[in-house]
Amino acid sequence: MNHNHKELLSYTTELFMAMGCNKQHAQVVADVLIAAELRGIPSHGLMRVKDYYQMVAAGRINVKPEISIVHQTPSTATIDGGNALGPIAAKESMMLAIEKAKVAGSGWVATRNSNHFGIAGFYSMMALEEDMIGIALTNANPLVAPTNSTDRLLGTNPIAVAIPADKQPPLVADFATTPVARGKLAIKAKQGLEVSLGLVQDKEGNPSTDPSAIEKGGAILTLGGDIEHGGHKGYCLTSLVDIFSSVLSGANFGPFVPPQVAYLPLLQQSVGKGLGHFFGAFRIDAFRPAEDFKKSMDQWIETFRGAKPSNPKTKVLVPGDIERMSYYKNIANGIAILPHIISDLNSVALKLNVPLLK
Repeated sequence: MNHNHKELLSYTTELFMAMGCNKQHAQVVADVLIAAELRGIPSHGLMRVKDYYQMVAAGRINVKPEISIVHQTPSTATIDGGNALGPIAAKESMMLAIEKAKVAGSGWVATRNSNHFGIAGFYSMMALEEDMIGIALTNANPLVAPTNSTDRLLGTNPIAVAIPADKQPPLVADFATTPVARGKLAIKAKQGLEVSLGLVQDKEGNPSTDPSAIEKGGAILTLGGDIEHGGHKGYCLTSLVDIFSSVLSGANFGPFVPPQVAYLPLLQQSVGKGLGHFFGAFRIDAFRPAEDFKKSMDQWIETFRGAKPSNPKTKVLVPGDIERMSYYKNIANGIAILPHIISDLNSVALKLNVPLLK
């Protein structure tokens, strides 16, 4: 049975209100989680409700945060998220970046003292409605080893960029700076399958095909894997996201990022406040007339869609195509939720005295 996205949105809002969020904040969190489901990224969707609830129940997230600007210039700001649920701090930060861009041409906001914020693409796409390009970055739990290391010092650290077009849909690139996510490794492990070389290493730093390697002291590799295949360049990307998200804002960087699940203990040492994000928005018309730019973007998109495929059975896509196709399919047919996710949602609902999801 598929679920209507509007019903899921209402239900998820109810759950977060029962956790203590006000209606506005609960709706923001629900918006972000359901957006992930609609765009075909369930690893950042409703499966996160249980994690968020357990963090709230453990007192590790503040459901009544005081979000504040701690430093700013006409085009930049640093926000303290008040240890809020990540989507709340993140949306407010991106809104500020957009408002600054309206005045200064571009707006840049670094955010500290936040938590897991869902899909990065949600925030970069907020800029599209204002004829702006949007950027969103975040650091994450340290599961990734720098090139030539066995230490897990970095997160999967995604980058999302949304660029408007005219008649073509916007280009939306939303990707981790690692070749695989922890959730996908967990699925492979449950299926008893191996993964390709170049995704993970064991605790000694040897290449591994074991999807449970990170549970045994191993690590996820950066994009490219080893040096021969450009892993050092992936390391650069992951590092830059970490620095922009944490060192600029005063959040924890790398190995000091606090765990985003309640079953892992808090770290004894910190170098900042919470988890960090970084957002940017800039007006197209700060560079050239917006309509001219968007027509040129149409040409760019059409050129790459028209590229000759290496396999006649496949199509050449541009960033955001797959997620957009998932979005329209899920809007029309409803969202399919795995039984164990429904079970997790209902376990939370029982504790909050909220009706169960059928």
